[in-house]
Amino acid sequence: MRLLLVEDDPLISRDVAAVLSKNGYLVDTEANGEEAWFKGDVEEYAVVILDLGLPGMDGLSVLKRWRENNRNFPVLILTARGNWSERVEGIDAGADDYLVKPFQMEELLARLRAIVRRASGQASPVITAGNMRLDTRTKSLTVNGSPVELSPMEYRCLHFLALNRDKVVSQMELTEQLYAQDFERDSNSVEVLIARMRRKLGKGIIKTKRGFGYTLSDGDNS
Repeated sequence: MRLLLVEDDPLISRDVAAVLSKNGYLVDTEANGEEAWFKGDVEEYAVVILDLGLPGMDGLSVLKRWRENNRNFPVLILTARGNWSERVEGIDAGADDYLVKPFQMEELLARLRAIVRRASGQASPVITAGNMRLDTRTKSLTVNGSPVELSPMEYRCLHFLALNRDKVVSQMELTEQLYAQDFERDSNSVEVLIARMRRKLGKGIIKTKRGFGYTLSDGDNS
């Protein structure tokens, strides 16, 4: 899934982005508050990590402007400010969680998984559909109890469909969540990916709503 990391410390940004990429996120980075606000206002992100102490516009102002414009993606505030009143102010401004520097990468990943699940109405880290079981902690998939190997791209696609299980996900939405901005976005890429995943998942788990997109179901035997 696509994530925006807003952090003006280049070392922290580099290290966090590397870990996120290894864990299946497609990461865009920004170091300036004004630019981050614009990017979050016009692009579609599944989740945002937002530092408060930013040049151009502070992170709290960025967050408030997003929420005023009905940008409802989950936001994890990442900051060196440990004062409890500032944490309360961030939560009241629309943040979903708060992590104080220094932090462990494992905690950052766990908090991200949790706020993404909550945003999609999914309480458990294990998502099921028919005979499919996707564990978002270990990024492992089983079908009929047997392990199934997924490529990083296949995992990102299945994870996004699973988190949006009650919705029809358009091809454009999948493209935005799966491919970097500088990738030559061929409309056939998603179709090829879905076809490959269907062979692994079995019949009827990923359904096509013609003219609208894709949805995850419990499968069928038809």
